[in-house]
Amino acid sequence: MNEPIWVVVGPTASGKTELAIALAEALGGEVINADSVQVYQHFDIGSGKPSPGELARVPHHLIGYRDPHQALDAASWARDAEAAIEAIRGRGKLPIVCGGSFLFIKALLYGLTPAPPADAALREQHRAFAQEHGRAALHQRLLEVDPERASELHPEDLVRVSRALEIFELSGAPMSRWQAQHGFREQRYAARLIGVERAREELDVRIAARIRGMLQAGWAREVAWLLERGYGSARAMGAVGYRQLAEQLSAAREVERPVDTGRSAPDIVSSTNVQERARSDLTAEALAELTETIYRATRVFARRQRTWLRDQPVTWLQPGALPPGV
Repeated sequence: MNEPIWVVVGPTASGKTELAIALAEALGGEVINADSVQVYQHFDIGSGKPSPGELARVPHHLIGYRDPHQALDAASWARDAEAAIEAIRGRGKLPIVCGGSFLFIKALLYGLTPAPPADAALREQHRAFAQEHGRAALHQRLLEVDPERASELHPEDLVRVSRALEIFELSGAPMSRWQAQHGFREQRYAARLIGVERAREELDVRIAARIRGMLQAGWAREVAWLLERGYGSARAMGAVGYRQLAEQLSAAREVERPVDTGRSAPDIVSSTNVQERARSDLTAEALAELTETIYRATRVFARRQRTWLRDQPVTWLQPGALPPGV
């Protein structure tokens, strides 16, 4: 029987990347990314992708391997992760899954609810409704037909709210009923879940520092480039922070899609045009307000992550520690 895989989980800014790399170095492992934004090319700073130095320490997989226009769902990611696991094991190495997208992790370990497939027309209707009436109004529609699932989702989580509504409208049954029938009882992989234990107050401080660091590293310039490149409608642009920055930049100035110069994202992001655009579109006052908005949204997201983790068999470690016996 294959040795269990390790799964490093935890709320955003808790230190998952550091733990996964340290574990991989100690056990001869390779890291498989389970973050739903880090899978995309060009969404680098705001997703918290590992730095070049971190990537050089141990092999990483499923990072920046998808074009942002090619939306990746949990089932597709799970298939890619399974292939990565088998390849890593074939090299005699240990697979270490790391990320905060728990639907991805659940899909890998337990499979997904056999609900109706995605319907592009319905999703476009939901997107248009949310754009006209607000995301909270779309969430209210879900609350009326599936209060259980609605209570699990933030009103701003357009992708998941739309999917839950889509399932009800296609099948006549709420998503919560589909999930109850599935049960998620059969585990497809033996797994050891670990995470870094952080007090809520400490995590809040780390979240604030992380956001400031990302903005100082050029997050606004990254979003400006993504918008100019035509990625404003990409699923990843709905992620916390990216959405708020995109809305602010778009409101301040209509961003036109440029001619493809063939340059890479880092070249464009560092270009004078995009730097000046981001600076002029975000005044000091607007940036301070935006920082606070992203901070509040990230805290809400972290609370939801902690709620999900409460029911999982996670071994919590002190910062800097490795699991017993490693």
